[in-house]
Amino acid sequence: MFTKVYGSAVIGVEASTISVEVNTDIGVGYHLVGLPDSAIKESNYRIAAALQNNGYRIPGKKITLNMAPADLRKEGTAYDLTLAIGILVSTGQINTQYDPEEYIIMGELGLDGSLMPIRGVLPIAINARDEGFKGFFLPDQNAEEASVVEGLDVYGISHLSQLIAFFDIGKVPKVTEHKGLKAAVSTNPELPDFCEVKGQESIKRCMEVAAAGGHNIVLVGPPGSGKTMLAKRLPGILPPMSLPEALETTKIHSVAGRTMEHNGLITDRPFRSPHHTISDVALVGGGSFPQPGEISLAHNGVLFLDELPEFKRSVLEVMRQPLEDRQVTIARARFTVTYPSSFMLVASMNPSPGGYFDNPDSPVASSASETRRYLNRISGPLLDRIDIHMEVSPVNFEELSQDRYGERSEAIRKRVIKAREIQTMRFEKLPEIHYNAQMGVRQIRKYCAIDKQTKQLLKLAMEKLKLSARAYDRILKVARTIADLDGEELVLSRHVAEAIQYRSLDKLTSN
Repeated sequence: MFTKVYGSAVIGVEASTISVEVNTDIGVGYHLVGLPDSAIKESNYRIAAALQNNGYRIPGKKITLNMAPADLRKEGTAYDLTLAIGILVSTGQINTQYDPEEYIIMGELGLDGSLMPIRGVLPIAINARDEGFKGFFLPDQNAEEASVVEGLDVYGISHLSQLIAFFDIGKVPKVTEHKGLKAAVSTNPELPDFCEVKGQESIKRCMEVAAAGGHNIVLVGPPGSGKTMLAKRLPGILPPMSLPEALETTKIHSVAGRTMEHNGLITDRPFRSPHHTISDVALVGGGSFPQPGEISLAHNGVLFLDELPEFKRSVLEVMRQPLEDRQVTIARARFTVTYPSSFMLVASMNPSPGGYFDNPDSPVASSASETRRYLNRISGPLLDRIDIHMEVSPVNFEELSQDRYGERSEAIRKRVIKAREIQTMRFEKLPEIHYNAQMGVRQIRKYCAIDKQTKQLLKLAMEKLKLSARAYDRILKVARTIADLDGEELVLSRHVAEAIQYRSLDKLTSN
């Protein structure tokens, strides 16, 4: 008897329907074809035990299972449930009160028939709805994540017997309530607040500018000056995620198997802070079976690299292309996977190996040659891709001992949102650009035009700091953001002057 059931494969952050064809014939043998990996090939042992422990069996007949398209490699244990139902229907052990071809069925089986969670549920659910499937059977631990997709019945089940009862006697499990997608995703009020930071008003200002334009930023200062504290508060002043951003972010985390802790849709902007011992594959993604790396998990959020010079140079250099293109492409012999990676890079570093600026009062002194070697651990091309470089000085006792609190993150976020709204209107006809940091050369020339006097100011800065053409564009982008925060239509000389001040590392390396 021939039977067809459906599962799904996730490639990158998109899903593709997999047709599982089961044919039972005279003879003996169990043949699984269609380019399955080792985990799928081992599924017959899990399926056999799960069926036996629930009163069913794999009969002693010739069973051929084909996973089509046969030239696409199938990975993981999520096809156990798909294959098990296909075998039961094909061998006539259960009736079909409902047509199995109208449903996507996915789940990993335990030996007792219980179901364990799987990865990539959200892209699978979106693809199932788009291709007209009636429903989606999956482990109940994943059901809440899939329920954000409207137009698809999501059945969260905990045991194989529930799916058998559905097809055999028509007992319909409870449909997981559709949460749907809200009109806007709110910002988590429990995020660390800028009001807790004493002093550092100039740094708070440049963080506001960075958030308003989506600019990359590096903070340079001695230990204990507040670099990490400031970086961790940046997500609290970023605008709430839009629906497309929330959906795209959740898809990436779903593929990586990290959505269980979020109970469905990810509503907070990600904040990723990998250790400096991270490998280049873990940072950008990849592996034998490619998975998204930290830069993709930080998509639509913040990637914080603490102690930037301590990262291996090879690790930092692989970020060049993703920082420019806002996506990372992983090529393998048989396929290519592209993951989005549009994130704000926030880095922190000490100004010298000793940790302090060149100051006679510093506890530890470093020679000029030692400092230069330390700064040279970060390549010029990578620094060029960071819009804002800011020196962070230690906070004095008077400011630390004050009882009053600074400006709250909520107030700063309102100004950031207003500036982002201006940018959204500006780029409404450019679907690939949403904020100033994403502007290309053409948009910079159009929206960052400056007068003759301002050009002269910028020329002096270029010559003195020996800036590159890319740094020139970065200054104009930051100046455009400062103008947006001021509500100015034109980029004025004061905006460019402030943007030039945010190139501290250019000053240090040019000396």
